[in-house]
Amino acid sequence: MQEDCIFCQIVAGVVPAEIVYQNDEITAFWDQLPAAPIHILIVPNRHISSVNEMEAKDAALLGRLMLKAREIAVEQGVHDKGYRLLVNVGKGGGQTIFHLHLHLFAGPHLMAIHG
Repeated sequence: MQEDCIFCQIVAGVVPAEIVYQNDEITAFWDQLPAAPIHILIVPNRHISSVNEMEAKDAALLGRLMLKAREIAVEQGVHDKGYRLLVNVGKGGGQTIFHLHLHLFAGPHLMAIHG
């Protein structure tokens, strides 16, 4: 855990969040400042700053994050209606919390969300 990382603190249970899913590798929780009616963040429990810091050994983890996003979309009832997955990389790419995370957006007005 990186002490100054809010997502690491959520994963560890130090900071409260509305957890949707958690196992020993992945945690998913509702975004506290949602940009859509459904806005869930899916994070690896291990601190990885961004996609730029991923290594070849992390490829399977990234796949599991995507599969978990699909499962959550099914649970939320939006898998057939459509949803958006987004990963921001670096400050110039819109990343504001430097712990790799996948946004799952669903609901009306998705086209207005640009990242």
